[in-house]
Amino acid sequence: MLPVPIVRLDRDLPLPAYAHPGDAGLDLLAREDALIPAAGGRALMPTGISIAIPRGYAGFIAPRSGLALKHGIGGINTPGVIDAAYRGELKVVMLNTDPTNDYQVHRGDRIAQLLIQKVEEVQWVEVDALDGDDRGGGFGHSGR
Repeated sequence: MLPVPIVRLDRDLPLPAYAHPGDAGLDLLAREDALIPAAGGRALMPTGISIAIPRGYAGFIAPRSGLALKHGIGGINTPGVIDAAYRGELKVVMLNTDPTNDYQVHRGDRIAQLLIQKVEEVQWVEVDALDGDDRGGGFGHSGR
């Protein structure tokens, strides 16, 4: 298990937690109430925590599938990337894609998931040509 230092900026909210054993994402909670208007309304929702992700890892904020399916709530910059050097409050950019219904976020609601994953830094190796076959296409060229 990876130890990650955390500062609780709002002591009345519980720390992020896994809903079930073996889950990949920890549930992030809303620190404030907010109304997200229908048809593209957005909100930047604070979560009440700051974390210190170890170097060699990054945090990724992903939407909750239930909010997406039932209410059209997702994220614009999904997944949101949290670099290891970031120390500010984690915030979630929420987007309402429902064409007609506003969405009310209540303080303490589960609004997104946080995944902490190992990431590699790259070192570019400039070459004149790439090995392997060029499958070509991209952007849907492989079929349905």
